[in-house]
Amino acid sequence: MADPEEVDIYRDTPIRYLGYANEVGEAFRNLVHKNAVRFSYLVSASYVLADATSKARKEKDLADGKPIRTFADVLIWQGLASVAIPGFTINRICWGLGKALQKLPANKRSVIVTGSGLLAIPFIIKPIDKGVDVLMDEGVRPYALKHIHV
Repeated sequence: MADPEEVDIYRDTPIRYLGYANEVGEAFRNLVHKNAVRFSYLVSASYVLADATSKARKEKDLADGKPIRTFADVLIWQGLASVAIPGFTINRICWGLGKALQKLPANKRSVIVTGSGLLAIPFIIKPIDKGVDVLMDEGVRPYALKHIHV
């Protein structure tokens, strides 16, 4: 069992914000080159892999540890909660707002869309995390991950 005083650098420090890089990239999509958005996904995916690897290594050191199961669990949870769902959500918010503001001049529309996408990030995080918790607890862990015994 982890020491209650132990700090999880991937969840309890500013490193956590690397997981949100793709949401920022999506918010800026209409202002930056597509490679900048792709790079933001690379940063987020690297964060997810680092967190999953870190948790699996700690699990490997335990007598009854299941590092592969832990890696899969963290990878799926973080992949959904930090990359896939929030990236899609911010993308759709920005796309919809851009469509709704078509009559505005492009430069004003871009600033409003980007600002709105950035402002939406703090509001979507907790509901997405809670939804992924339910999905993992009610579906993935009991039906898929229970078959991984290492």
